[in-house]
Amino acid sequence: MVDHRKSSFAATDERLKGMRDADYYGGVVVDPMPVTPGEEITFLYYGLLANDGADQVYMHCGYGSPKNWNQTKDIRLERTARGWAKTIPVEDKDRFNFCFKDSADNWDNNNGLNWTFEIHNG
Repeated sequence: MVDHRKSSFAATDERLKGMRDADYYGGVVVDPMPVTPGEEITFLYYGLLANDGADQVYMHCGYGSPKNWNQTKDIRLERTARGWAKTIPVEDKDRFNFCFKDSADNWDNNNGLNWTFEIHNG
């Protein structure tokens, strides 16, 4: 059973339900699309680490080219009934790159490709 008191997402969150029902390859959904600077985006992760029973998942992310990230940080995701989720602001006008790790330092990096989204300028 998921303890939703530790999450800002409710068990009945229809947005997360719709995101999970989309069933994207790799278990990663970003909403809304396209990603636009100054707006917030929600991530839902139900990929490899979530399926392997991770007790905590973090998104490692940054801006820039897929091979040269800057402004990198680790963001703690929240456990939900649908997977691991977090809503964050888009802070830059460059590409947004990310991958995931758990508290045991196991990584899901999309088979070495990471995930990357071009940021749309409105």
